[in-house]
Amino acid sequence: MVKPPNVITTKDALYLKDILGWELLAVKKCTNLQQQVQDPALKQLFSEIAGMHRRHYDTLLGHLQTQNAAQIQSFQAQAQMTREPQAVR
Repeated sequence: MVKPPNVITTKDALYLKDILGWELLAVKKCTNLQQQVQDPALKQLFSEIAGMHRRHYDTLLGHLQTQNAAQIQSFQAQAQMTREPQAVR
């Protein structure tokens, strides 16, 4: 599996925001349809599709949170290094 880049560009972030929105919209639409239909087979189908889109949303969000946490830790480590007093010679 290809590892994603360590830095997300502004364009990438906007694209990911769009994807998250689309996935969430798909969850909402499928959940709404599931509540409206009477056929048990269709209810099950819409439930499964909503679950799939929810997993996609959660996976993407998890990747973003993991990367964000790593970037914050890196930044904090760099900031800590600049704050530590230099040893007197």
